[in-house]
Amino acid sequence: MENNHEVTPLEKHVMFFDINNDGIAYPSQTFQAFRKMGRGIFRSMFAAVLIHITLSHKTRPGKCPSLFFPIVVKNIKYTIHGSDSGAYDSEGRFVPEKFEEIFKQHANQNAESSTHNEVKELLKAKGDPKDYFGWANASVDWNSLYDLGKNKDGILTKETVRAVYDGSLFEQKAREPASKK
Repeated sequence: MENNHEVTPLEKHVMFFDINNDGIAYPSQTFQAFRKMGRGIFRSMFAAVLIHITLSHKTRPGKCPSLFFPIVVKNIKYTIHGSDSGAYDSEGRFVPEKFEEIFKQHANQNAESSTHNEVKELLKAKGDPKDYFGWANASVDWNSLYDLGKNKDGILTKETVRAVYDGSLFEQKAREPASKK
């Protein structure tokens, strides 16, 4: 990252996957990052391929596609898609009001957490008409977050969701498997 560039929360979210901290995340690094978080080989490989195929070209504006499918961290804001929660603005900054709105509108059982059904309700409510790409992305994002962040009771806490937005959840999850060894 350039010295005068202020890192946004969305960039922090992605920086975990840039293992060598050069500002570019490659599929192999994303695979390694998922493995660090305790994900299986198949899931890690699938996630790396899916993420890089769908996002790489958007972070390389004006350039020819690359067969290495890199994700340029400083350009991650270009991957913001429709049908999302709006908790990141168009520059990748965190929008607290939109974050709070997620739980005010969709956390029915407990204002501080979400069940899997409430996550599905959120996805349905936030889906823009005929935005198939946005629906698919939002669904993968939120279902992956639920799978990674749910507690032993199958609940996704507000604190966990905030941690994914500020980029700290991945580091937390990477420490968990390491502490179990």
